[in-house]
Amino acid sequence: MDTLLIAFDSTQQALRAEMLLEYADIEIDICPTPKEITAGCALSIAFPSLELDQVKLIILSENVEIRGLFEKTPDGYSEIA
Repeated sequence: MDTLLIAFDSTQQALRAEMLLEYADIEIDICPTPKEITAGCALSIAFPSLELDQVKLIILSENVEIRGLFEKTPDGYSEIA
């Protein structure tokens, strides 16, 4: 199963997103932000790519501030829309 990554500019937003996504029963993992992604927070959240639409909905409806959504590529990470 492919996983995607959410990067954040602040730890507060990362922890808030963690709470919201866990409440929605989305399987997530807190992980260090990869060095290829420039972000103001050392924490990122990995989640199954099948949950992308639900994750986007939660982020938008709850006004969670994120650096971006990323997928792993052979060259590192690329941002997805």
